[in-house]
Amino acid sequence: MKFIILFFCLCFANTYSYAQEALSETIQEVDALYKEDQFYFGLTYNLISKPPSGLVQSGFSGGFHFGYTKDMPINKRRNKAIGIGLGLSFNSFNQNIQISEDASGNTIFQIINENEITVTKNKFSTYMVEVPLEFRWRTSTAEEFKFWRIYTGFKLGYVFASNSIFEGTPQNIKIKNSKAINNLQYGLTLGAGYNTWNFYLYYALNPIFDDSAKIDGKIIEANAIKIGLMFYIL
Repeated sequence: MKFIILFFCLCFANTYSYAQEALSETIQEVDALYKEDQFYFGLTYNLISKPPSGLVQSGFSGGFHFGYTKDMPINKRRNKAIGIGLGLSFNSFNQNIQISEDASGNTIFQIINENEITVTKNKFSTYMVEVPLEFRWRTSTAEEFKFWRIYTGFKLGYVFASNSIFEGTPQNIKIKNSKAINNLQYGLTLGAGYNTWNFYLYYALNPIFDDSAKIDGKIIEANAIKIGLMFYIL
């Protein structure tokens, strides 16, 4: 009987030891392979920088952004990484520039004089495919899901659709895919925060419109600034 008990004790000890080793190997494997923040979505308030004389924003100009970023750690601790991704971005700008077209299809820009024109809605919107490239620093570990992060980088975007809507007198105007929009847009990004809540900033390095966009003969050099919150998911 004692022999049988001893036999089972030895079997249990060996099994427990094997299980511990397997668990240890699993943890080490997780430690060696874990990644962070591969999906993202964000909400922003969109501002127009370098506006032409007379331009005023009104109402809420918003943006919605989401996508996937490939997280590639570059050090043993894996708290530093390079991220490259693919996403979509939808942006609207409410302001007082009326966008219309002449008989030849050329885009015309003019500041709305509300003493002469009644306006109920006036905005333009862009829809972009984006490629973010980031340097990522964080305080995460394989077991820690709440941590500080600072992500800085560059974002390249391609405008695959746009529209402008004017509703008022003397007539409503709607233009799709204006030729005056810069299809290629790019800028610097910054994301920083703790756990769920992360501040986000995008500063465009090129104008929203191309050189054909003019008011009173002057090129519209306005670019976009987006300020808001970014949320990251594994």
